[in-house]
Amino acid sequence: MTQEDPRDKLSLTHDDVVALNFVKAPGIYVYRRHYRAGLRSHIMQVLRREDVEKERTGVLRDGVRRFPKARPLKMLRIFRTRFRNLREAEEELARFKIIETYLAPFHIARSNEFLADFTGPGQKEPILCGLQDYMDGEAINPWNRLDDEELTSLKERMPHPEGPGSQREWIANVRTQADRLVLRLKELVSKAGYVPDLAGSGNLILTPPGLIKLVDINNISRVSFDSSILLDDRGYPVCDKSVEALSMLERNLAGRPLDPDDGIYQVFLAPARMEKVRIIEREFHTAQRGD
Repeated sequence: MTQEDPRDKLSLTHDDVVALNFVKAPGIYVYRRHYRAGLRSHIMQVLRREDVEKERTGVLRDGVRRFPKARPLKMLRIFRTRFRNLREAEEELARFKIIETYLAPFHIARSNEFLADFTGPGQKEPILCGLQDYMDGEAINPWNRLDDEELTSLKERMPHPEGPGSQREWIANVRTQADRLVLRLKELVSKAGYVPDLAGSGNLILTPPGLIKLVDINNISRVSFDSSILLDDRGYPVCDKSVEALSMLERNLAGRPLDPDDGIYQVFLAPARMEKVRIIEREFHTAQRGD
């Protein structure tokens, strides 16, 4: 029996996933749509069946019935990108590996990408998937003030904050980790010529130990230092906006003033260029709303 291509669906259910021809042992796990599933990939939580059952029926402890939320073992990503041939798919995998080389192990949610042969109605073609580590924590918005008060609020929302004992030590550790992340990202931009999407909502997660992890690797852009403004396949200036987000992380989270002689910022934060990017971004959001 053939199956509708999952890349064409707005969202996936557990039944959609277990029906995929390359998913084995379908009865072991439960697949549940993650709230961050977006335009570029389906993101499904991979859960133990017994944990989902406890979440549903509860567990009796000391005379009190509790309903522990099932914690994902992994996150299954099914990318919507269609590749004209195997070489295109392999090039996409190579970009992931480059990003991982610069950011692993402390600043990226590790993910095992794989290509599967999807068999659908009258078709057989490669589909890109990934099994990614699940990250507990809170999303970081680079454009927020990210001062001590906000970091304290983020920590208080975490179920089991870890790391150095005192609040002050934890915040200091977060800023140290942010500084390291910024340096790694700058090396990625200047040496490898790539930048991941840092501007998207929820793409960076602050974990209980105080690490900042990139969790979204769907939209990796080449970096061009000439006057051209690179757009992704949906018309968004992801390269420029990601560098802008990087500068905000450096200033607001790492707590370091921007160097006016920084070659990356001299190009991408030039006022005239940023104004052009703002116009493109405004047109993008208008088109998304259908105005």
